[in-house]
Amino acid sequence: MEKTDVIARIGYIRVRAKLTQRALSCEIGMNPNYINRLESKKDFLPSLDVLFKIIEACHSTPEEFFYPDITAFAKDKELTAKIESLPSHIKDFILDYDPELMDMFTRLNEKFVRLKKNI
Repeated sequence: MEKTDVIARIGYIRVRAKLTQRALSCEIGMNPNYINRLESKKDFLPSLDVLFKIIEACHSTPEEFFYPDITAFAKDKELTAKIESLPSHIKDFILDYDPELMDMFTRLNEKFVRLKKNI
C-alpha cells in the first residue's frame, strides 16, 4: 500500500466516523493540527502506534483498514459469513461451478451495472 493510500484511508475512516481533523487529533493525543498536516501535506506517515490509535478512534479495525477495497469490506464480510454458514455440499457445488453459469452471472452483473449508471 502506497503512502498516499494510507493517508486517503485515514481521511475516509475519519469522515465516515464524523470526526473533524482537530477532533481526531485530540482523540489520539496529538497536536490539534496533526491530522490536518497529515491529510493536507501528505509529507509523512504516522507511526504504527499512532495509526492504530487513529483506526480505533474512527471505530474501524486494522482488518478493515488494510482490506484491498475498504469500501467493500462490510459487504464482503457479510458475504463471507453467509458462505461460512452454508452446508459443506453447497460449498462444494459453488467451488465446482459450471463455467457457463459463472459467465451468465458475469453478463447479468454487467447489465445491472449499465442499468444502474443510467438511473
